[in-house]
Amino acid sequence: MKLDLQNIPRRKNLSKEEFLQEYFIPKKPVVIEDLTENWPAYQKWNFDYFREKAGDVVVPLYDGKPAKGRQNSHGPAMKVPFREYVDLLEKGPTDLRMFFFNMLQNCPELVEDFQYPDLGVKFFKKLPVLFVGGEGSKVVMHYDMDLANNFHFNFVGKKRVILYPPDQTGLLYKVPYSIVSMEIIDMDKPDFTKYPALAKARGFETILEHGDALYIPSHWWHWIKYEKASLSLTLRSLPKSPGKIAEVLNNLLFVRNYDNLMRKIRGQDWIDYKNRIAIKRTHKNAGIE
Repeated sequence: MKLDLQNIPRRKNLSKEEFLQEYFIPKKPVVIEDLTENWPAYQKWNFDYFREKAGDVVVPLYDGKPAKGRQNSHGPAMKVPFREYVDLLEKGPTDLRMFFFNMLQNCPELVEDFQYPDLGVKFFKKLPVLFVGGEGSKVVMHYDMDLANNFHFNFVGKKRVILYPPDQTGLLYKVPYSIVSMEIIDMDKPDFTKYPALAKARGFETILEHGDALYIPSHWWHWIKYEKASLSLTLRSLPKSPGKIAEVLNNLLFVRNYDNLMRKIRGQDWIDYKNRIAIKRTHKNAGIE
């Protein structure tokens, strides 16, 4: 038994009109292989370059351990200067990841190394962010709280990405009061005995290497494994519809705060309760006794 995954289409010389009509409007993912070839980042961005340009910037690092008990669900494992983190990455496998590193706030000169693509999409230009991870590190299956359309550009290393559309949510063991699947589930080697609904979910996958650009539509689930230590840039296009804006506000103002409050009050009992509900609901959706 294995996951039901199709390859994400890969395109070159994709026009703005083709992107809008074939992918953006119908909300389908695509890898654009040549979108970054004329960017300075395509040639310049490597770990030595970031060690030089952003080495003194102190960055929060997150590990792969699920939060337990009364721990806040968003707390970093440690904070170190960027150059020390690069040293860690180059020593070998590590589950330490850096995410949502705001380039405008921390190293604005790096913004000169890329351009916002002309794809007929309005980008939120105040939030170009970097994602960096060590070899073997993994990102739990989730969708983004702000429901952004993501354009994810990989420049260093190699990563595997699995995507599921929103209509597969009922089969993905979504945890209540969150935007994540159960953290204990390893999508790299899923336990179909414990989590049989995963075999019924229909998704997509790809491998991202140097220069690849992945479009992840709004509200799509994504899971990522850093096959090699990697550095990527994400540009975002925020939702405009009243319904999605209302959902974003609910995620930011209620869901996250309520979950952290309940963690503080009930500790591990709250986490265990949510996981039981996730399994019960998912198995009901999948028709599994």
